[in-house]
Amino acid sequence: MAKLKEIVVDCDVPSLVARFWAAALDGYEVMPYDDAELARLAAIGLTPETDPTVMVDGPGPRFCFHLRQGERPVRNRVHLDIAAPDREKEVQRLLSLGATFVRETDSYSVLNDPEGNNFCVTSE
Repeated sequence: MAKLKEIVVDCDVPSLVARFWAAALDGYEVMPYDDAELARLAAIGLTPETDPTVMVDGPGPRFCFHLRQGERPVRNRVHLDIAAPDREKEVQRLLSLGATFVRETDSYSVLNDPEGNNFCVTSE
């Protein structure tokens, strides 16, 4: 039987989207780069800001923000739903982190992350 390893999000700038989601989700952070990984990236002309794969870890599933290759689809095929005790306050916090408002219903708010990927905020 298979088990969930991580959720992969295709991005134009993985470090930007990874930092957004690490700040948006309670208990998550961008996985730190050790000296060996920094040296590996430098050897191929990259930095943590230009890393094509940035990992975010926390209390739930791990996230992998991966450089997207090819044309961007019209609509993302997977989106996240996050829950907060005060939906309105959480929407404002996410907007301050770089999200943009799309629309709202009685039970959820639709936002876009910094690269335009939809996600929903619900009440707990």
